[in-house]
Amino acid sequence: MKILIIGGTGTISSAITRQLAASGHDLWLLNRGTRKDEVPANVRQVITDIDDEAEVLRQIGNEQFDAVCEFIGFVTAQVERDIRLFKGRTRQYVYISSASAYNKPAASHMITEGTSLANPYWEYSRNKIACEELLMHEYRENGFPVTIIRPSHTYCERAVPLSVHGPKGSWPVLKRMMEGKRVLVHGDGSSLWTLTWNEDFARGFIGLLGNPKAIGEAFQIMSDESLSWTQIYQCTANALGVAFHPYYVASDFLAEVAPEGYDLTGNLIGDKTVTVVFDCSKLKRAVPGFKATTRFDEGVRRCVAYLMEHPELQVEDPEFDAWCDRVIEAQEKAKELI
Repeated sequence: MKILIIGGTGTISSAITRQLAASGHDLWLLNRGTRKDEVPANVRQVITDIDDEAEVLRQIGNEQFDAVCEFIGFVTAQVERDIRLFKGRTRQYVYISSASAYNKPAASHMITEGTSLANPYWEYSRNKIACEELLMHEYRENGFPVTIIRPSHTYCERAVPLSVHGPKGSWPVLKRMMEGKRVLVHGDGSSLWTLTWNEDFARGFIGLLGNPKAIGEAFQIMSDESLSWTQIYQCTANALGVAFHPYYVASDFLAEVAPEGYDLTGNLIGDKTVTVVFDCSKLKRAVPGFKATTRFDEGVRRCVAYLMEHPELQVEDPEFDAWCDRVIEAQEKAKELI
C-alpha cells in the first residue's frame, strides 16, 4: 500500500512507521523533520509545515494514497485543512482521536466504541470530540472515507507512563523512588488503568489500513491487561530495583493545588481518576488475531533500561520535587489538626 503519515515519529506513530517500513510498504512521512535521522532509509520524507498547503501540494504532486493517517490533528481547523488537501486523493483517512474523549465515569466501567463522548474537564478531549464529529459528518454527507482510532495510554521506551508528574515528564518521579522518597499516587491507587506498548498498538492499527470494515467506523486499540495505579507504580519501582513508598492523595485535591503548567484537572479528573476497562472485541473482529503481548512489567523494564542508557532524557524538575514535598507536608499537618 501507499501510505502517508502526518507525523510519524512520535510515541505511537514511530512504531507504526518502523513496522510499515519493514513490511515493504510505500511509506511517506509528512512532518517538520525534527527527528528525520530516526526514520528508516526506505521511507520517503516530505519535510514541510503542513499548514503551508501550497507547499504540501507542490511536494506530493498528483500522488494518490491508499491511506492518509493524521497523528497531529488536535483542532477542527487542522481536520478541515486535511479534508481540503486529501479529499479525492486517498481511499482512507485515519484520524487519531483519544480515549480521553469518553464520558467518565461512564454508565459502565467497560468502555466500548459506543460509550458516549463527553469531557467537561479537558479542552484537549473536547477538541478531539469536535474533530470526530466533523469527520463523521463529512463521511455521511460527502463519502469522505474516515476511520477514527481512539488510543488510551500508549507508551514507548522513552518515558515511564505515570499519572502524577510535572511538565518535564516521569524522570523526577523515578528519581524520588531511587532516593527513597514518598511518591504521590492519586486517589487510593485502586482504580484500574490500561497501558499499551506502542509496538502492540501498531499491529492493531496496521490491520485497519486498507481494511473495508474500517471505513466510517471508530475503533479503540488497547491491551487487555488492566492494572491498579498502585500496581503500575510498584512495577516501576521493581524495574528500578528499589522499594516503593506510596503517598495517596485525593485527585481533586491534587488538581486544586497543582501549580500552573501541571494539567492535573484534565489529566486526572478528566481521565485517570476512575476505573476504565476497554472492550476491544470490535477491533478483534476487524483484525482477527490481534493481541497485545507486552505486559506492563516487561514494558516498564524496557523503559527504565532505556532511560538509564540515555542521560539526556533524565530531565530533573526541582520545582515538581518541592511541590510533592509540600503536598505531603500539608496533608500530614492536616492529620495532626484533626
